[in-house]
Amino acid sequence: MKKTFKILLITLLCVGAMALAALYISSNNIAVLEPKGMIAHKERELIITASLLMLIVVVPVFIMTWAFAWKYRESNIKSKHAPDWEHNYIAEYCCWGVPIVIIVILAVTTWKSSHDLNPFTPIETGRKSLTIQVVALDWKWLFIYPEQGIATVNFVQFPEKTALNFVITSDAPMNSFWIPQLGGQIYAMPAMRSKLHLIANEIGSFRGVSANISGKGFAGMTFTAKSTSHSDYHLWVQSVKQSSKQLNLDTYDQLAEPSEYHPVEYYRLVQEDLFDRILMNYMAPPQK
Repeated sequence: MKKTFKILLITLLCVGAMALAALYISSNNIAVLEPKGMIAHKERELIITASLLMLIVVVPVFIMTWAFAWKYRESNIKSKHAPDWEHNYIAEYCCWGVPIVIIVILAVTTWKSSHDLNPFTPIETGRKSLTIQVVALDWKWLFIYPEQGIATVNFVQFPEKTALNFVITSDAPMNSFWIPQLGGQIYAMPAMRSKLHLIANEIGSFRGVSANISGKGFAGMTFTAKSTSHSDYHLWVQSVKQSSKQLNLDTYDQLAEPSEYHPVEYYRLVQEDLFDRILMNYMAPPQK
């Protein structure tokens, strides 16, 4: 009776732990598991595929650990201790063969997905892509729309189902640009021009974050990425163009000063080559 009770208790604890994990996942917004873009969808599939493949080894190992510990416990006088037995070739093939097969499958999957999800590879949609220049500052994000002649702080808007070409740099310590529901992160570093191609499959607002600790104001270095219809996007661009604030070298120098939990701001872009000047500040003397 005591043995049955212990087995039942262990089984209930395992089932309870799995139920709590399932409840947490179903009741909480885990961004990477709720993709809203093509790239994020592929990344979620990769996460799930890799996890399931690894569980093929992990689950049996945990089961056997409990089973062996129970069978060969000190109080079980019926278990047979045979340290000098000959090799069991079936067990050897399973212990070595199954992990090798899984590793090969993971290697092929990783190789293929690394090329398919290359952040520098443009997304083909049949429509003209939208270029947005991103500058990581202390502790805020500056978004420059070179073709539209506008700029924003801690807010980026774009039309749905349109390929987005983010060109990224930093005018502060190294950072990481990430919109979890649209795709993976990429680093932003001074004097370096990184790229990230994303697309939103539907209308909505998505949380953007910094994925790299960069100092005192890191916790407040978030932004909103908003996907809208094409008509709403064009109306928004026209409204920003009416802003009384201008972004030139002087206003940029003020904006670049460290600040925490910086509010959303909209600018008319006056300095058209601002992004290139930010890059060149770390590679050549400042231009006059």
